[in-house]
Amino acid sequence: MKLHYFSLFLVLAIFNFTTTFGLPTVDSLLPPEAFLSVGHYHATCPNAEGIISQTVAAWVKKDPTLAPSIIRLHFHDCAIRGCDASILLNHPGSERSAFNSKTLRGFQLIDEIKGQLEKRCPKIVSCADILTAAARDATILAGGPFWEVPFGRKDGKISLESEASLVPHGHENITALLEFFKERGLDILDLVTLSGSHTIGRSTCYSFIDRLYNFNGTKKPDPLLSSSFLKLLRKRCQGVMDLVFLDVITPRTFDITYYTNLKRKAGLLSTDQSLFSDARTAPFVEAFATQPFLFTSQFAVSMVKLGNVKVLTRPNEGEIRVNCNYVNAV
Repeated sequence: MKLHYFSLFLVLAIFNFTTTFGLPTVDSLLPPEAFLSVGHYHATCPNAEGIISQTVAAWVKKDPTLAPSIIRLHFHDCAIRGCDASILLNHPGSERSAFNSKTLRGFQLIDEIKGQLEKRCPKIVSCADILTAAARDATILAGGPFWEVPFGRKDGKISLESEASLVPHGHENITALLEFFKERGLDILDLVTLSGSHTIGRSTCYSFIDRLYNFNGTKKPDPLLSSSFLKLLRKRCQGVMDLVFLDVITPRTFDITYYTNLKRKAGLLSTDQSLFSDARTAPFVEAFATQPFLFTSQFAVSMVKLGNVKVLTRPNEGEIRVNCNYVNAV
């Protein structure tokens, strides 16, 4: 008992010392994601996850292509300024208005979820949390793994069109991608794993048309493309905005075929195929191509890490938007 009181006294003394002399408090030393928790809404909006998952399921049932679109929307959000729903802000000069964002989809789904939550729990659930949970639910509906989503993100107030170009768009080399991921607290394993989301979804021909006719200004196709895949893509791409499945073998199934495609020189984007041609990332591709459970398990881990990127969780950061399209009125 005496030891208990002494420990309590010591904690209070340290707290008093840090506040008196302006030293960092324990909270200020913790990373922002430390303030996220799975039970964040259990008391304030207990039905939040249920509302999100049910609405995502209803929309994906009508349009299965929304599943990869929501995952992509989440990545674009977290890639710029962290997971703060800045991609959802809808005004001239925002990330959403940029050329690189023109093919993003799923905004109306997020709006519907937000509308339902505002009726049940006004000003409680952030748009950033909605998008993060929706990406998890979309993954499950596509046949991917489940993971617990920690909540407590707040919404950002800044969204700049000029920053949208920072998101990788299929032409970068592995060194540039690794640096991009490192700046966001993600590593080489996360890069290879999250690229596996290309097991579902589509891309415009604009993103890889240079590989078909004029790779790196050579006026020749990318030598990493198999001849049969090259012939198929030239047939499919009659216009730069035509859509092609990222995984042409099992385009609607969340599986490891994306990685086996890379081994067959049938990766759609240059950044995809480079994962197998680069010695730093190739061993991970080899592992995932033969071990489905390894891929799905790591995908869940890497998606949690992605959802934690530069989150706004401190009292003086961000807000809970009432409408995901706009910052709150003062």
